[in-house]
Amino acid sequence: MSTRTLISPATLARPRGKALYWTVFTAVVLLFALAFLFPVYWMVTGAMKSPDEIARTPPTLVPDHWHLGGYTDAWDLMQLPRHLWNTVVQAAGAWACQLVFCTAAAYALSRLRPAFGRLILGGILATLMVPAQALVVPKYLTVADLGLLNKPLAIWLPAVANAFNLYLLKRFFDQLPRDVLEAAEMDGAGKLRTLWSIVLPMSRPVLGVVSIFALVAVWQDFLWPLMVFSDTDRQPISVALVQLSQNIQLTVLIAAMVIASIPMVALFLVFQRHIIAGISAGGTKG
Repeated sequence: MSTRTLISPATLARPRGKALYWTVFTAVVLLFALAFLFPVYWMVTGAMKSPDEIARTPPTLVPDHWHLGGYTDAWDLMQLPRHLWNTVVQAAGAWACQLVFCTAAAYALSRLRPAFGRLILGGILATLMVPAQALVVPKYLTVADLGLLNKPLAIWLPAVANAFNLYLLKRFFDQLPRDVLEAAEMDGAGKLRTLWSIVLPMSRPVLGVVSIFALVAVWQDFLWPLMVFSDTDRQPISVALVQLSQNIQLTVLIAAMVIASIPMVALFLVFQRHIIAGISAGGTKG
């Protein structure tokens, strides 16, 4: 049976129907592209305007004079290399810790089936119902008691307890073909060898998705780094942009925002195939 659509295949086969279809399709795609790309264009070109031009009413779509000095001033005045490096260290450490511990916990709950495993999983998922703001004070008191303030571990350790990523990994491990794992067990592979040689290579799509979630969460977080990093030299880029923006021109601040957003945009463009593959793989029964 053919799939029912708004326009019949016979209408699409005609020259007039085909022309109308592609016209509407192109217009819709252009409108969506404009809605998503125009804010990016406005931010990039806003950093190239003069301070008087960016405050002009009505605003100009194209700068009268292109000034690239806003980016160089932002790089030097706001100490972006230092704060970007702080963010990279914090995000990379949180990603590594989360990938190791969440993968191990998900594999244990999925394949090792410990006692009270379902009860443990239910308790982990119950934390998703607790607002993140309600956990800020207990987390801060714990980090302060451990003497981890102004240290990357203050970001790394709380990031490990991510119930959503753990559940995502567990659901993917549940869908892995059982005969492949049983064949590895019959060949003498232990649990750790099976995890390293069989499970992880088959789980690259979902590991890519979890990695993206972990990196973006740390990169865009503001409240928690603001609380645990009182030392300005150790603050990530999200906090430094706010702390150092008081005596900075608006064009320089916009340029700093553009520079700060480049790593995440590049990360998405490089790993977008893994994101799509991970989402599609998560909904397929193995």
